Parts: sequence; structure tokens; C-alpha cells
Amino acid sequence: MDFANLSRRPVLGRQRDRFWLTVGLCALTAALIFLPFQIVDGGFFHYAGDFNGQQIGFYRYMNGFVKGNGYPDGLTSVNGQQLPTNTFSWATDLGSGVMNAYSFYLYGSPFFWLSTLFPQSWLPYLMCPLLVLKFAVAGGGAYLYLRRYVKNLDYAALGACLYTFSGFGIYNIFFNHFIDVLALFPWMLWALDECIYNRRHGLFAFFVAINLLNNYFFFVGQVVFLIIYFVCKVTTGEIKLPPRLFATLAFESLLGVAMGCLLVWPAFLSLMQNPRTTDVSSGWGFLTYSKVQQYFAILFSWLLPPDSPYIVSIWSEGTIKWTSMTAYLPLCSLAGVLAYWRARQGDSRKRIVAVCAVFALVPVLNSAFYAFNASYYARWYYMPVLILAAMTINAWEDPDTDLERPIGVIAWLMMATLAFALVPVNNGEDGWSIGVLENPDQYLAVLGFGLVGLVIYRWVVQDRAHEGRFRQRMLAAVLAFSCVFGCVHIGIGKFGQWTYDSDLVDQYQASLDLQEAFPEGDWRVDTYNAHDNLGLWMDKSCLQFFDSTVAPSILSFYSSLGFTRDVRSNPDVYYYALRGLLSVRFTVMPEDQRANFEEAVGQGWTYWDTVSGMAVYENDNYLPMGFTYDYYVNQDILDEMTTQDACGLLLRAIALSEEDIEKYGQYLTPATDHILTDFSYERYVQDVAERRETACSDFVMTNSGFSAEIQLDRENLVFFSVPYDDGFTAYVNGQEAEILRVDNGMMAVLCPAGWSNIDFVYSPAGLSLSRTVTLIAIPVWLIYTGWFFWERRKSRKH
Repeated sequence: MDFANLSRRPVLGRQRDRFWLTVGLCALTAALIFLPFQIVDGGFFHYAGDFNGQQIGFYRYMNGFVKGNGYPDGLTSVNGQQLPTNTFSWATDLGSGVMNAYSFYLYGSPFFWLSTLFPQSWLPYLMCPLLVLKFAVAGGGAYLYLRRYVKNLDYAALGACLYTFSGFGIYNIFFNHFIDVLALFPWMLWALDECIYNRRHGLFAFFVAINLLNNYFFFVGQVVFLIIYFVCKVTTGEIKLPPRLFATLAFESLLGVAMGCLLVWPAFLSLMQNPRTTDVSSGWGFLTYSKVQQYFAILFSWLLPPDSPYIVSIWSEGTIKWTSMTAYLPLCSLAGVLAYWRARQGDSRKRIVAVCAVFALVPVLNSAFYAFNASYYARWYYMPVLILAAMTINAWEDPDTDLERPIGVIAWLMMATLAFALVPVNNGEDGWSIGVLENPDQYLAVLGFGLVGLVIYRWVVQDRAHEGRFRQRMLAAVLAFSCVFGCVHIGIGKFGQWTYDSDLVDQYQASLDLQEAFPEGDWRVDTYNAHDNLGLWMDKSCLQFFDSTVAPSILSFYSSLGFTRDVRSNPDVYYYALRGLLSVRFTVMPEDQRANFEEAVGQGWTYWDTVSGMAVYENDNYLPMGFTYDYYVNQDILDEMTTQDACGLLLRAIALSEEDIEKYGQYLTPATDHILTDFSYERYVQDVAERRETACSDFVMTNSGFSAEIQLDRENLVFFSVPYDDGFTAYVNGQEAEILRVDNGMMAVLCPAGWSNIDFVYSPAGLSLSRTVTLIAIPVWLIYTGWFFWERRKSRKH
């Protein structure tokens, strides 16, 4: 079979297209995977970890937020200029710009915006239907891409199922929004081929924009992969590159980026201040992984079905958990790929996969898919998986390819992992033991699925002479295997946390009841020994929050006090002074945690009520938001203090930078030695009382920031425990005022003596530029696409 020229051949002929069949099969298989769990959960499907703590809550919360639920509008105009609304989320940690906080998760996802057609209360029950839709879209896109490279369209449908239910697809249900990327990427690759081979204009630019809007983080990796894909095709002679085609591809790439950049520039400006994204590998970390096990894990992730995201079977060292490290194809693993590899020479797909393998094994190259970030991830494997699926179906379709011999090779490689189960271990005084497995039961399940899949695959392959029956049996085997493995894989992760999550839905419902039970006013809450992100369900700013992309100043604020803030905020309840500083009024916990809480805090909290099984304690030292100080300190001093003392100091003195001390130090007294001592609980109570005396008489959280009123006896800085962001603009008595970054991440503004009205209005930094570029690019795309569409129709008439 001439694979080099197959991409130019029409494949449809008299065959019936299999697009909708493929979409339907993928949807049905996904539905069968989720149905048992949705029944067990009574309709409210919950999984584990990120899915429970982030995906369910994010979808539900943002459904209401974009519809204007929650906080009222703030200042809407100044001097006739319209100000933005619905831009700031108070329920996101200490408060964050909603676009930057959620564009990584869902803000640009077409699946999320589709979900807004339904009531907010429906969203927890729609997570499975949305996942089914995503798998269906993935299958449809993969089919469109693959059908160019086959003679019989049944094989394209087979390849689409291999891609959709690959290890990557099943594994990343845990993260949910990663499935959006899996679903949309094949459409972009299909559109690229359409532009290259059929000179179809506009489609590639459109799907570049869609993928960029969907997830900027993954889009970086997609750009790297498209370069690899294109270069490999050109260098093997599969693509001829006349200047006109190169110009077309370059133009559509830039046009697509321009159309899709609406969220990108604001997110980029925010991410550049986030230490998690600016940490770059160096030295040996560029070239080698620090643990040998990392290499074994990478290699076997292409062969074996994946472990649960938070449970590893074998590897005790290396970065393994939550990395999406899997490129497994259901049923056949790499047996079809190996058959293809042995039968072809000088093939672009072999070159693409070889390059990807090198990238996977070299840290700096692997990190190229994530803008050279030092954190290890394998979340780009879905792209070579599509190529692996294409290689597999081409091997199946070619009658001259030996499919049986590679099965034994892959099986022996799988069984080679038994060495980790049988290797002797000297435990010193405890004697000898056998095996270094982390989770033997999961390992046996994974290995069992891998080997059983190969046995079934071999049985189907042996009947290859009857081609029609071979295709039918292979399709049935792939889908049945995917369904069973998908159920087992989810079950391992879900039931591994079954006891822990037994009260998950009850706590979510209780949080909704608390939202109604709380007194009026704007303040923060805290939770104790409860599930993640309950603040989203209460629609309250909460100290316990799980999200990687909150306002970067939150990270710097916590870090300066000695807290670790990477993917979540979770300051221990021991730090009572932090609760006063951040205006925490209530702490919520399961009823059975009351004794533990009272023992942990000792004093300063009074039992308020129990609502739907959740006990609520009120802070005796609650401090309203917005207050003034008499003293200041250099913010560098915080780095030299213990965490509790640093928190206590910030209730006594505002921390300023050297530049702000020079400009604003005149309004305050520099802290002397006696100010920097005595951080007892009694002094904390006194400091809170003093801050209350000059606190704002009115503080209102809005959907675009906040407003406040304060009466001062002298000109002074007014502090707000709101994360600093370049997108904020402050107005004092209607006049724009400079915002100070204080306490290594919070905000303050200078107010005159007497009564002042203060408004902070948020608009994402960079949004004006990105919105302008997008608004210009869309009509350019419409004209460009319309012109070539008209030209094509005109040529057909002639």
C-alpha cells in the first residue's frame, strides 16, 4: 500500500461515511462507562481529588457567575466612561479576577458555555453527560483526521475509538477539562491537513482560535507538536511546500492566534507573576531526570494501561502522580504500532513518534510543551497518541503487515515488569522481602488488563483473512475493552476514596443551606477538616481553596508569611492572627469535628449554630475589611519572622516597600522595637480592637471589585486584605487614586481626612489589547474565508 500518497486519495467513493456512527459509538461507550457510577451516586457523579474539588464546583459556580448571580454591580461609570462588571470573583480564594483564574479550567471552553444553557442547580448532575459529549466530539474529530489515511472508512472509525478511549482519555477524566483538549485537538490537525492537501481556507485558522481559547496552557504544546508534525512531513517528502502554501499556513496560524487571543494576553500577564510558571529547569535538570525510575515510568506508560492518577503501582520515586503520563492504546497497546514500524521505511509518522519519544525522555524538551516550565508533566501525550492510532489502523488495513509477531514482543515487555514484583529486598533487621511494588493489587489489575487485551487482540487478528468480520470484531473488542477498563480505572480511584467522600454531596448541600443561613454582610469564611472549595458553594471568599491559577499576589502574600501556597491555600487553624487580618468571620466544619477544632484553636471562637450537619463558629476577633494603621514596617522584615509573629505584626503595622515608604511613610510612624515584640494572644485581641476603631463603616463586595466608606480624623492609608492585581483601578471620592501593593500582596489606598467613598473596579490587565486584536481578526477571517468559499463555488459552476 502506498501510504505516502494515500493522503491525497479520495476515500469516500461509494462508501457510506462513518462520521456519525463514530460519534454515536464513542458517546454510547462513554455513557456505558459512566452509567454505573451515576446510578451508584444517585445522579450526582463524584470521582476523586481534582474532579470533586475543582471540576464540579467550578462548573457549577461559574455557571451562576457568568449569569450575574451573587454579588451586585459595583461602580459602573466614571465621568461618562463605562466600567466593566462581572469581572472579579470573591469566592475564588481571597478574591481573583475571574478570567485569569478560570481560563485554564473552563472560561474559554465551548463545552462550558454550552452548559450555561442549563440552570446552575443542574450542573453537578450534568458532569457525566458533558463528558459523554466531549468523548463524542473527540471521536468525531479523530475520525475526520484519520479518514484521509485509510481506504476503508471502518478503519478510520476504529482509529478514532483507539484515540478517544486511549489511556490518556480514560486517565484524564480525573481532571475533566483535559478531556476538552483531547476532544478539540484532532479537529485542528484535520483542518491543517485540509489546508495542506485540499487547499481549504479558513478552517485551520478557526480551529487554531478554538483550541487557543479553550486552553492556552495546552495550546503551547500544540504549537510545538504541529511544528514537529509539519517538519516531519516536509522532510519525508509527504508535503511539497511551495511559497504560496507556506504563506497560507503562516497567515492562517497568525489569524487563528489573533482570533483566539482574547483570554491569552491577560492570562500571560498574570502567569508571568506566578512563581509556578516562571520556575525554569537548569543545570542537570535540563538534560536528565533526577530519578532513574522516571525513565522506566515513561517507557512503560506507552505500553501498559494507566494507574489511577493519585495511586502508583510500581514507582516509589520520580514525578508520577497526576502527570497524565500514559500513551496506551486500548486492547492492542503498541502491537499495531510495532507492526507498522517494522513494515515501513522513511515514514513521517515513524519520525513524528521517534521525535516525541526523544522529547519525552529529555527534560528540557519535554518542558518545551509547557513553555519550559520546570514542573514535570506528560499532558501532551494525547497528540502522539493520535499518530499511534493512525499507525495502528494502517497496519491493520495492510494485508502484507505481520500483526501477530509484535504481539509477543509487547507481551514480553509487559511481563518484564514482574521483575519489580519479584526482586528481593533487604530490609535490614526486618529481614528480606519480595518486590518493590507500591500497590500490588492495582499493578496486577493493570498488568492483567494489558495481557488480556493482547490475548483478545491476538484472537481477533487470527481471523484477519475475513476482512469484514475482522473489522467488526476489532471494533467490538476495542469498545468492550475500553468500557470495562474505563469502569475499573474509575472505580479504583473512586472507591479508593469512598469512605473519605461519603459525605461529599452532603457537605455541598449544607454549604448551599449555609449561604441562606448566614447573616447579611460581606466577610470571609474558613473551613476546618472539610472538603475542598466549599466557599464556591457558599459563594464566600474562603481561606481554604484549591486552584492553581488564582491571583499571583496571593502566592507572594502567603509565601512572605512562611506558608506554602502552590496549588492550594490551606493555612492551618493554629494561625489565629491571620484570621483576624483577613476578616474571617465564621469557620465551618462537620459537626463531628467540633471537639478537634476547639482543642486546636483553644480560644477566640464561639459556637454559632449547626446547619445541615455543618457546625459554624464565629470569630470573637472578627475585623471588618478596610482599616488603617498608625505604624509601618519594611515588608522585608516579614521574611525574618516566624509565621505566627508575622501575622500578628500585620495587625499592628502595615508592611510597605522601600519606594512606598519614601512616598507615603510621612502618613505613618515607623515601627520601633517595642512594636516588633509581644505577639501574645492578649496583644492580638488588643490590636484587633484598635484596628476596628478606624475600620470602614461600610464595605460591599461587588462583581467587579468592592466599594467602601470610611471616616478618618487624618489623611492616612486605608488597607484592604484584597489581593493586589494590576487590573484594579481605585477611585477615592470619584477621583482615580494610586493603589499601593502592601504586605507583599495586598492593597492600600491613600484617603483624606473626613468622610471618603472608595471604589475599586477590576478589569483584567491586557484585556483591552487582546479584545481589540480579536475584534479586528474576526471580520478579517470572515472576509478571507468568504472570499475563498465564493471562489470555490464559482470554479465549480464553471
